[in-house]
Amino acid sequence: MGNRQLCLARRPEGALHVDDFDVVETPVRRLADGEVLVRNTWLSIDPSLRIRLHARTPDGYLPPLAIGEPLAGLALGEVVDSRSPDFAVGELVSHTLGYRDLAILDGDAGTFGGYGAPTRIVPHGFPAQWFLGPLGSSGLTAYVGVTEILRVAPDDTVWVSAAAGAVGSLVAQLARQRGATVIGSAGRPSKVDHLLVAFGLDAAFDHRARPLTESLEECAPEGITMYFDSVGGGHLTAALDALRSGGRIAVCGAISGYDAGAPVPGPHNLFQLVSKSIRMEGYRAGSFNHLSPAMQEEVGDHLAAGRIRFDERVFDGLESAPAAMVAMLHGDHIGKTLVALGERN
Repeated sequence: MGNRQLCLARRPEGALHVDDFDVVETPVRRLADGEVLVRNTWLSIDPSLRIRLHARTPDGYLPPLAIGEPLAGLALGEVVDSRSPDFAVGELVSHTLGYRDLAILDGDAGTFGGYGAPTRIVPHGFPAQWFLGPLGSSGLTAYVGVTEILRVAPDDTVWVSAAAGAVGSLVAQLARQRGATVIGSAGRPSKVDHLLVAFGLDAAFDHRARPLTESLEECAPEGITMYFDSVGGGHLTAALDALRSGGRIAVCGAISGYDAGAPVPGPHNLFQLVSKSIRMEGYRAGSFNHLSPAMQEEVGDHLAAGRIRFDERVFDGLESAPAAMVAMLHGDHIGKTLVALGERN
């Protein structure tokens, strides 16, 4: 039996290209005791993978992928063979060995900063792929940012960057559900319209249309109390200027620098943290796995009732994964980017 895997063919120079990858077929070995064989059905396309394609990664982060090494990413799949008492044939499992048709999992399967250990998934009527999105890593990242880091309350004014993305869209809507005034930013007019019409945000702007400070002054003339950052760079600079005294910042990423050809300049105004007593905290979802049940209950209730919307862009087939990554990094999507393997359910 052969197994197709997407491997890193070369280090990207500047922006990512589809020919930075190769699809390589390898034989599938026999299972050892405690292992399961999973046929992947859904692959999660996440911007954080781009960090591991560099020759070096930030201290404390996952190591870089070697040339020729299969990519790793969050995935869902069906158990097709098992020598483990923990998983039975036919069960749906989430794990971190995506970007391949078949994955062999064992008790030592890796995680991404603590998130993504092999987990049995029972959809309870929700689309299976949502356990890679609003009921999975995207949902947990957003939920933690809103409830644990920012602690959003009704009297807050929250700016959410990349608010049309998988995480940002959930942050914005969860903050609205808590009664806060929510401002979203995105990278094109059609996304701004989506934030206002589909998500019902109080204000939204195209961050490419004019200077960020001008857009923020128009949307929040009295300033903001909170900023949810997944962009970094100039967005963080503008947020520090716009925040009121005692403001808070949650940082889950810095996508503006992931696919750049050169380092993105950082804020020049960090003293605002001191002068305004601003608290800024970075985090990763894997440190909050214990909140997954509460997140799935709240977000699931909102999704079922139609109070929260979640969008997806789906590519088909393992060979489409490079194009999916490039499109996601270029912002050619709303919500979550996924790759479906085989026929969609």
